[in-house]
This record gives sequence, C-alpha cells and structure tokens, in this order.
Amino acid sequence: MIRRIHSGGEFEAKIGYCRAVVAGGFVHVAGTVGQGDDVQAQCRSALDVIGKALAEAGSGLEKAVRVNYYLPDAAEFEPCWPILAEAFGDNPPAATMIECNLIDAKYRIEIELTALA
Repeated sequence: MIRRIHSGGEFEAKIGYCRAVVAGGFVHVAGTVGQGDDVQAQCRSALDVIGKALAEAGSGLEKAVRVNYYLPDAAEFEPCWPILAEAFGDNPPAATMIECNLIDAKYRIEIELTALA
C-alpha cells in the first residue's frame, strides 16, 4: 500500500510530486526548503514542514534513518549543526551533505529525509 501526503507547497503542483510517500514501512520525505532570511531560519522552517509530514504519516524525527542536506554553499552548513543536533537528539540518522545549486538562489538549504513509518 502506498499513501501520499501533500503539504500544499507551490512546487508540488508545478513539478508533480508530493511532500511524502509512505510505502514499505518507510516515510520518504521529498527535498524540503524552508522560509526565512538566513540558512538557520530556513533550516528550522524546513524541519518544521518535514515534522508535520512525518506526524501526518504517524512517524517523527526520532524515527529518521537517513537524511540528505543540500546547500549551495557548504560553508553555511556549520551554523545549522546545533539546530540539527537538537532536532534529532539521541536518535541521529545517517546523513550526507552535498554542495549544489537549489531551485532558487533564495534557498540556502534543502533537506530530504527517510524515516520508519
């Protein structure tokens, strides 16, 4: 069984995807950007959107098993570390950070996550 979760974000309809898919015992959360004036605000905002999708799927950040971080400037990743350490607490997932372009230059971080359902 596959269940799709939509957040109503502007790119979901434009591009043709959903915020998360629950399948095979996992919740696969699409790459998520956040709102805000700097990388830290955007990181918190993206985690909030991801947390809501996980909650709707019956999961949570504590069940995350894999996370990928995408940033246009790798130097901006370190300011996010305390936010991420707090978000995942004693349940850190396996993680990768990749430096790359994002869909719009105003975005400083995109987070993609997989969690147990």
